[in-house]
Amino acid sequence: METVERQEVQAVAKWVRMSPRKARLVVDHIRGRSVPEARTVLAFTPRAAAREIEKVLSSAVANAEANHNLVGDELVVSAAFVDEGPVMKRWRARARGRAARIHKPTCHITVRLTPHDGASEPAPPPPEEPKAEEPETKPAPKRKPAARKKKETESEGEA
Repeated sequence: METVERQEVQAVAKWVRMSPRKARLVVDHIRGRSVPEARTVLAFTPRAAAREIEKVLSSAVANAEANHNLVGDELVVSAAFVDEGPVMKRWRARARGRAARIHKPTCHITVRLTPHDGASEPAPPPPEEPKAEEPETKPAPKRKPAARKKKETESEGEA
């Protein structure tokens, strides 16, 4: 059995001044989609991370077209992930001579593209087989609620 090596093209944007958690929310929307579909999703995503991720996606497409002679619209986002970068630490003056720390996170955005081939499309789910009828089981008998004990109250007449 011979192994077929698939071309994979990637682009990375490093030290992007954005929280990795916020960027991951956008990257999750384009993973597994075709390039035109991913561009459409990013164009209508209102988050600021969408602009940065769109730049990385277009860079990956340009890499594929220039270096590997691939057609950009026939590529699929095979992997897209966001790693944490270094955190810049700054100080802000506060009352009574104190200081508060300010964290300015950065992230590294990676987008990988592979050529789209019909064989790699997810197969449609198999048709459901009719379930074999299970033998009837007798339901468990219902339990009666436990009788409540009445609190013994002292009669006022007795002292």
